[in-house]
Amino acid sequence: MALKQPGLLLVILLTMLCAGCRQLSNQESSQESELIIFAAASLADAFTEIARQFEVDHPGVKVIINFAGSQQLAHQLSQGAPADVFASANHRQMEAAIGFGRVNEEKVEIFAGNRLVIAYPSSNPADIRTLAGLSTPGLKLLLAAPEVPAGAYTLILLDNLESDTAFGPAFRNDVLRNVVSYEENVRAVLSKVMLGEADAGIVYMSDVAGRNEDEVGLIEIPDHLNPLATYPIATINKSPQPELGKVFIDFLLSSRGQRLISDYGFSAGVPSS
Repeated sequence: MALKQPGLLLVILLTMLCAGCRQLSNQESSQESELIIFAAASLADAFTEIARQFEVDHPGVKVIINFAGSQQLAHQLSQGAPADVFASANHRQMEAAIGFGRVNEEKVEIFAGNRLVIAYPSSNPADIRTLAGLSTPGLKLLLAAPEVPAGAYTLILLDNLESDTAFGPAFRNDVLRNVVSYEENVRAVLSKVMLGEADAGIVYMSDVAGRNEDEVGLIEIPDHLNPLATYPIATINKSPQPELGKVFIDFLLSSRGQRLISDYGFSAGVPSS
């Protein structure tokens, strides 16, 4: 039977058309790609900005970053956590990811370097002025835990100081006696120092780069004593977005990406000795 109400027919056609538009819109929104990056806590500021610029360059891509201590990230990967890219603050945790079968060794690239510094509250309650001040009796010192890359680098630093005649063999133990807490990542060390919960802490140069003197003070460590931290990155085996992960790494290694890394206090690529 033919419809005798043209208006009703028009309403039906418009309803069908709108339903089709909604379905197309839903399909388009579902095509948004998510790139999951596991990144060392010390990369928080730099990678947040790099991710923002990457999203601008790649409309429809959402970068999700899990920041934590590299050892925590490696453990999560060992448990099968989904990720596309792993950026570690040292080789040890990247090697762990390789051992778990989550990363292929030939895919690993070095994208940044870093150095240790001493950070102290802006008020400098312990009046610490030099590296030697770390051994002052009663100083409240914070370090990253030994299993954390920053903590491992700190132990190398203390070994170097112990072997230096300017500090002597007792220096290492004197410093360690002043440790009041070992933190699970280097950003926790900096945060507590800035809050005045300790007299000093050992962090990365990138952690204090760009901060005002009224936020935190720093004492630089001579290069011949300072272990040079290197940051490896790689795509994850059988990741949801392997090609997109490679595009992100290529962006990070590009001249533009390396300039961004340098802007946040890192050395571009492998730091020179």
